[in-house]
Amino acid sequence: MAPLIVIPGRRSSEARGHRTPVVSGGRFYADAVERAGGLPVVLPPTDSVQVIRSTIDRCDALVLLGGGDVSPTKYAQTERAQLFGVDEFIDDFEISAVKHAIARNIPILAICRGHQVLNVALGGSLVQHLETTEAHRDTMHEVQLVPGSLPALAMSSHSPLVHSFHHQAIDQVADDLTVVGTFHDGTIEAVQHKTARWVVGVQWHPEDTAHDDAPNQGLFNELVKQAQR
Repeated sequence: MAPLIVIPGRRSSEARGHRTPVVSGGRFYADAVERAGGLPVVLPPTDSVQVIRSTIDRCDALVLLGGGDVSPTKYAQTERAQLFGVDEFIDDFEISAVKHAIARNIPILAICRGHQVLNVALGGSLVQHLETTEAHRDTMHEVQLVPGSLPALAMSSHSPLVHSFHHQAIDQVADDLTVVGTFHDGTIEAVQHKTARWVVGVQWHPEDTAHDDAPNQGLFNELVKQAQR
């Protein structure tokens, strides 16, 4: 049976072809999970801890999406730069999902904003605006991964080419995470959990190129493989 991969979704006031507000999960993420042999399940945003926990308890792995900026209040700071798409309801929803998934020790692939949420959920902080943002906005570039790290093994590469689209990054790394990938400007590009079974955060967007890019699809393949154990 295909493992269930939970994707915490987002809310939108409208979408083409729908009369009512919608819940979405990002098709490229779901497609990559399906290619890997998993069954994506979108969890509608909620402030019910019981619903979040009950859903995650029935699933085998978690994928955290990219998106807007995390509120600085979630890492004990005030706004110091122009921020975009801040939604504290979604922050709390995703942080709760991360914490319960880690408590259950199920695999996690945290992407872009999700990589940042993972760090914040575990007590880390963020760079609110990168001085080198231009090098990270809708560009393809190499990242350097630690040989033998979880993302390097999943991608069968320690210098993969990736699609980057962000203006924030991890600053203070959470105690439970280890940095396993960087860009030449010092930006933290990948982390993994020190003790959990398989928890990986990547600052780039592997779903954007995974349809014809074996290294980036490899992250989803390994997530699903781990979910089957």
